[in-house]
Amino acid sequence: MGELAAAAAAGEAPAFHPNTGAQIGVDGERALSVGAAAGLEPPRYCQLCGRRMKVQIRPSGWLAECSRHGELDSVLFER
Repeated sequence: MGELAAAAAAGEAPAFHPNTGAQIGVDGERALSVGAAAGLEPPRYCQLCGRRMKVQIRPSGWLAECSRHGELDSVLFER
């Protein structure tokens, strides 16, 4: 399990917003798309470093990959 997946699984508060890349608590709030606000969009930015991630949408979910912190799979969030 990569550093990003471990942080998400542990429920750590993100340092960067996963849909906008803005640093939380420092940058002003940015408007979210309707899908992102509803929680339907996969994360596009790494919550640890704010870098843009490579995202692959699959029929069963999504896979996001940060070049520095590893992969984050939607299966971690399934109940």
